[in-house]
Amino acid sequence: MDNTTVWLLLGALVALLMAGTAAVLLVRVLKARKLLVDAGIPLRDKALVWAAVIYTVSPVDLLPDPVYLDDIGFLLLALRSLHGAARAAGVGTRTASGEKRNAAATFRRPGATDGA
Repeated sequence: MDNTTVWLLLGALVALLMAGTAAVLLVRVLKARKLLVDAGIPLRDKALVWAAVIYTVSPVDLLPDPVYLDDIGFLLLALRSLHGAARAAGVGTRTASGEKRNAAATFRRPGATDGA
């Protein structure tokens, strides 16, 4: 094999790895969409998720399509933002006793009980 063939194979491998990473992140974003219906998450974070999905499947990119670094970065930003907003709202987290919290539990007064 000559140098040109090695560089072409290496470039193809890197492009495949980036495409695979972008595909995995896109699936994670789509799986996280159930957080989008929770009331405690701001609209800005919900819109960022859909903008990331549209940008990823759109043919218009900042970098040409064999280079998926911009898509990966945008998907990571959307996931981080969505999970950060969910954590701040207490949505989808677990309490110390292991029970799952929902959005309604976030808006209760501190010290209020379920029976009162």
